[in-house]
Amino acid sequence: MAWIVLIVAGVLETVWAVALEGSKGFSRPLPSAVFAVALVLSMGGLAYAMRTIPLGTGYAVWVGIGAVGTALYGMAALGDAMTAARVSCLLLIVGGVVGLKALH
Repeated sequence: MAWIVLIVAGVLETVWAVALEGSKGFSRPLPSAVFAVALVLSMGGLAYAMRTIPLGTGYAVWVGIGAVGTALYGMAALGDAMTAARVSCLLLIVGGVVGLKALH
């Protein structure tokens, strides 16, 4: 169960990062509210998961999911550059996250 919560919390990290960008410095109420709710849920999920998952593994997986999700969203929806080098780096992050789970 902790791993499922951790994955959801990592996805919520992507949500709050995207909402933070969309809030334009907290000047837009709806994205600002989405940011706040997603942030609390993401942190709460991370805290719950780390009851049974070691700190280093849990935090690295959470950040990895959030970083990859945010980068992919940027490429898909915001026009961020999608180059072979960037995609390769994201695949390295995914490989690291999978490796941490496999070695847990």
